[in-house]
Amino acid sequence: MNPRVLLITPPMVQVNTPYPATALLAGFLQAQGFPVAQADLSLGLALKLFSADGLRQVVAQMRARPRRRTAATRHFLAHAPDYIRTVDDVIAFLQGRNEVLVWRIARGGFLPEGPRFQAAERPQEGVGFSAASHELAKHWASLYLDDLADAIRDGVDARFEFARYAEHLAVSAPRFDSLLQALEGAPTLVDRMLEELVDALLAEHRPALVGLTAPFPGTFYGALRIARRIREQRPRVRLMLGGGYVNTELRELDDARVFDYVDFISLDDGEEPLLRVAQRMAGGHEPLVRTLVRQRGKVVRGENLKEEPAGSNPGVKPKIPTGATIPDYAALPLSRYISMAESLNPMHRFWSDGRWLKLQLAHGCYWHQCRFCDTALDYVGRYAPPRADVVVDQMDALYRSTGLTGFHFTDEALAPALLRQVSERLIARQACFTWWGNLRFERAFTRELAAEMARAGCVAVTGGLECANDRLLALMNKGVTLQGAARTCKAFARAGIHVHAYLMYGFPTQTVQETIDGLEYVRQLFAAGVVQSAYWHRFALTCHSPIAAAPEDFGIRIRWPRTVPGRTFARNELAYEEISDQAISQGDLQQLGEGLRCAVYNYMKGVGFDEPMATWFGEGVAEPTLRADFVERA
Repeated sequence: MNPRVLLITPPMVQVNTPYPATALLAGFLQAQGFPVAQADLSLGLALKLFSADGLRQVVAQMRARPRRRTAATRHFLAHAPDYIRTVDDVIAFLQGRNEVLVWRIARGGFLPEGPRFQAAERPQEGVGFSAASHELAKHWASLYLDDLADAIRDGVDARFEFARYAEHLAVSAPRFDSLLQALEGAPTLVDRMLEELVDALLAEHRPALVGLTAPFPGTFYGALRIARRIREQRPRVRLMLGGGYVNTELRELDDARVFDYVDFISLDDGEEPLLRVAQRMAGGHEPLVRTLVRQRGKVVRGENLKEEPAGSNPGVKPKIPTGATIPDYAALPLSRYISMAESLNPMHRFWSDGRWLKLQLAHGCYWHQCRFCDTALDYVGRYAPPRADVVVDQMDALYRSTGLTGFHFTDEALAPALLRQVSERLIARQACFTWWGNLRFERAFTRELAAEMARAGCVAVTGGLECANDRLLALMNKGVTLQGAARTCKAFARAGIHVHAYLMYGFPTQTVQETIDGLEYVRQLFAAGVVQSAYWHRFALTCHSPIAAAPEDFGIRIRWPRTVPGRTFARNELAYEEISDQAISQGDLQQLGEGLRCAVYNYMKGVGFDEPMATWFGEGVAEPTLRADFVERA
């Protein structure tokens, strides 16, 4: 008999829409004849915590264990009755189940307004209700929840945040000790709530095999906390762990203590490793693949590779599941997800607002040559595109099973040829779907293709302009130029597609002048209306990138972490130092980052285009050397 399988998303990831891992694995296993249930405990914990009963427990915990008060906790305790009275209605409003509450929120006075409201936009005096009232109400309701999350973090559990949980314990952690200490220490109120949710799942589904996905560092503690509870309550249940965090950070794992919590750790695509474990539990004899286990106190590969040390190439080529797997989103509580609108950045609304069905068109990246990217890993380096008809069939099937028409294509980079074919088929079938995704601002995205994508339902694209400098783009092997990227952005903007740019600063060998010129290029894109939103982040070097393989080519020296045999845990982001005389100091990098983000915030609001660079970076900063009409001439 095939074992009952339960697939769990741990806290905390976004709460507006399901993370796709469990839905994809469930669809695959069900096609193989296995009974599968799913649970999103990221959503479950949020709904349990942000409820009248949950807040009463938070109040009791804060008052029973006084600690240094912060602005968030002081405000929460002072207005606790108002929060308890309103929280269930606010959650229902953000779930789309209490739309009439918009009028009470938008007029003011209904929500207790904490520290997050200090910079909140207000309606103009004398202006009555309008079409903008719903947007304002959703923004305020989101800030209200953020205030609650801040109070819970400051007064109950320092590990808790809305979009992550104990992230600091897992990010590039060379040792398992801190996680172990947290897991075996006294549970917090949030921990206990999570354990209550786990107990209910075990009673409802009675699984023989539980699969846990840990897509980000901020989900790993939650995954192990869930596993620990299952070990306590149902020690015969087998536990398997996988996901993006595992794939990027635990490839050199040799600390066997992790296996006190789970039985199997899978690498790369989870379908086949999970299927092999389930088949063996059903009495089969298929060898494990891409799976770490503990044998005789050591971490080794699966049984067919037991003599091979963990972290080495197992010699087993990853397989692509036969046929098109249709994710099973219908099994998740789609009506209970919470739409959020905390940020005024319009692209952040695509991420956090609305219920998007996440769907990966192609495996890997068709370019897979950017030198800062994790090209050594399977999820980037192995490109396997589907047929366009298969993609559209999947979209149709998901619409029929869920009633939802919005899709977020989660590919590393959407290939122009594939998007053209998919768009043609969507138009031919007269499908009324809305979609967006990430791509490269390359010349293949012509005005004609952008217009066709818009007709097929594309409403937004994101892409990396990185340092916005031609020398650095060439050094990165990005495969685009500033002129070509500006032309592509124009094509999308003219088609009515929202354009968001990802930007970075602090790339090896980047100079202050190149940073200033990069901002000038971005300013021109905003001023011309061909980019509508953007975000700057500081460059991070990962151990799976070509830069890490040849650091001397980029003028840096890596400070490789010391390893202790049998105690190696996570490794991904690497510390390094620049050996160039032109290297930007850490203090200057921090100042540059603040200036870049401040400038882009103003550009997104349509102001500040005529301000000198000194406005953002302080007196004495150089002016740009980029032509003032660069984008116009592109």
